[in-house]
Amino acid sequence: MSFRTSIVKIAVKLTPNKLITWIANIILKDIAELTAFNLDLDARTSFVQIQLVGESETIDVWLEGFAIISDETSHHFFVAHAKSNRIWLDNILSRIVRKKWKIPVPAEMSSHIGFLAELLKAEGTDQENN
Repeated sequence: MSFRTSIVKIAVKLTPNKLITWIANIILKDIAELTAFNLDLDARTSFVQIQLVGESETIDVWLEGFAIISDETSHHFFVAHAKSNRIWLDNILSRIVRKKWKIPVPAEMSSHIGFLAELLKAEGTDQENN
């Protein structure tokens, strides 16, 4: 793992969830309210709880085992497990988990995709630092 990746992982770990929630709620104003958030890059887990405007109950989503899998020519996003407290959302998530999803890389992002791939590299892979 590169020094830059280590620094970013530390910064993500030290960023208060309340700060992320506050910023997300500014962006989501009049659409939804993020009521809970947790991201653990080391464990590859994430939890999001959101309440849509006009709805009485929250929507909860858990992701586990997410990663970017890279080869010489492409990058793919992968989620091992995902679940929700809503049946309709569980059905959608069941169609995307355990599949590799090709990441389209616009020209302006091509210099950054290697770093993102290193940051979210799948555990136990032989990928070297980019």
